[in-house]
Amino acid sequence: MTPLVPIPSPGETLFYGEPGNPAVVVIHDMYGRMPWLDPFAAAVASRGFRVAVPDLYNGFCTTDTDDARDLMQKLDVARALSIIDDAVEQDQETGVERVGLVGFSMGGWLALLHAQGGGADAVVAYYASLSAADHGVIPCAVLLQWAEFDSWRPDEDPLSFVERLKDHGTPVTEHTYAGTQHSFANASVADTVDTRAAALAFARTAVFLEAQLID
Repeated sequence: MTPLVPIPSPGETLFYGEPGNPAVVVIHDMYGRMPWLDPFAAAVASRGFRVAVPDLYNGFCTTDTDDARDLMQKLDVARALSIIDDAVEQDQETGVERVGLVGFSMGGWLALLHAQGGGADAVVAYYASLSAADHGVIPCAVLLQWAEFDSWRPDEDPLSFVERLKDHGTPVTEHTYAGTQHSFANASVADTVDTRAAALAFARTAVFLEAQLID
């Protein structure tokens, strides 16, 4: 087992951008709050948002896929959703009215789960979906960013998920990035990152958030 890597500000939520701007909570993938999320969050903040990046792993991250899966399997989902709630509440204390969620893989799944509570005005999920058992109504617009090559459990595949979203009346936009695989946006994982696709996906994410939270 590869030693886990400690992160700065363990257990804390990091904030970027001006208080009072529309809020965006960025939720990390199974690898944890890795270094690539710092420039990602700063870039989102530069578009006029107040960005929160919580730590769901209590101070650690890893580049090892097996270790990351182990961390994900040990995740307390209720606690993770509560941490996201706290990040939203801290932003709302500064006068924020609109809130967006951006999640990657595990974080995308958590964002989609959280949005079913009605506390978000927009959700962006990278290579993430919900099973029929987990899926309730998401009452806000959703942007889905898919990898071309990925694996899905039964009834979690993109086609089934998008069909359910549309059946529920959720406004949904989706993009698939040619030649990519799961985790293509994670710049800290060299084996899977695709910088061109990640840049295009970021641009689409920013435009979507601006349309839903600012315009």
